[in-house]
Amino acid sequence: MESVGSDEEVLFERRGNLGIVTLNRPKAVNALNAGMVKTMLSQLTDWAADDAVATVLVRGAGDRGLCAGGDIVAIYKDMLHGGTETAEFWADEYRLNALISHYPKPYVAFMDGLVLGGGVGISAHGSVRVVTERTRTGMPETTIGFVPDVGGTLLLSRSPGETGTHAGLTGAHLSGADALFLGLADHFVPSQSLPALAEALESSTATAAVERFAQAAPDSALAAQREWIDAAYAHDDAEEIVRSLRTLGDEAAAAADTIEAKSPTSVKVALESLRRVHGMSLEEALDQEYRVGLRCLAGPDFREGIRAQVVDKDRNPQWKPATLAEVQASDVEGYFAPLGERELGLSVSPVQAN
Repeated sequence: MESVGSDEEVLFERRGNLGIVTLNRPKAVNALNAGMVKTMLSQLTDWAADDAVATVLVRGAGDRGLCAGGDIVAIYKDMLHGGTETAEFWADEYRLNALISHYPKPYVAFMDGLVLGGGVGISAHGSVRVVTERTRTGMPETTIGFVPDVGGTLLLSRSPGETGTHAGLTGAHLSGADALFLGLADHFVPSQSLPALAEALESSTATAAVERFAQAAPDSALAAQREWIDAAYAHDDAEEIVRSLRTLGDEAAAAADTIEAKSPTSVKVALESLRRVHGMSLEEALDQEYRVGLRCLAGPDFREGIRAQVVDKDRNPQWKPATLAEVQASDVEGYFAPLGERELGLSVSPVQAN
């Protein structure tokens, strides 16, 4: 085993032909911060050009999950001082997402346990995405007054029918089987087999190693709900979607309740993001998400959502505006306006590891 670099929060090592990235903040379910993203971007760039590394594996320390998303407490504190550090963090994070999507070697992600938000960004853009019976994944941003990012809008827009719209607006936690159905993952491997799979990756090709351990996945609950999901979410208006869900009743009505508890602005901006992203490249999608993200930093709901969920933990956010009907089309449009000199510009000069 050759150690190629480490720090307190991300560990890098090489075993045989395998480069291993271990997110190492288990108490925070390996939530990403700016330093972690920078070191991953640097190391993955180096390994892309290193002939001794044939495959890369990304995993999380501890047994709670790969990554619970971005460090939203750090984002909250930064917002109190203008949000400039968060904007820089997102720029690096989105560059990392783009790098992963173009990675010239097999990029294997162990999507075990919690894989939310930013955790999806460092896994679902990879070429070999492994889920387990413990996987709980999703894009829960509307819960905290934000919008799916890290390329999540593009991923969800490509899911069967309107299932990605449902996942994005409700912020639902999804099983490994659901992730496979949505197109966020490729293989189902029992969690107890992950250590043996990691060892096999040291000397085998990624394809051969995964084939040894992959099993048939359980049925997807989301797939079974597709009929009413496709019917209700076919609309381009969030209020019409909610009305359709209530008309359908039962599970659909519960989804309407969930959506109406989210930030109304986030719900409408998320829906518009999912509609606009069709046909875009990942770089174009990330550029769009960056525009939306900076507008969220400047608005009231993102800060309020984090406060209610993880700072004061009263679970009682006071959204402004408070209802979907109060969010005007012009308000939504403003989130997508060009940033001028602050544009991320990935679609102009895509990040590639060649």
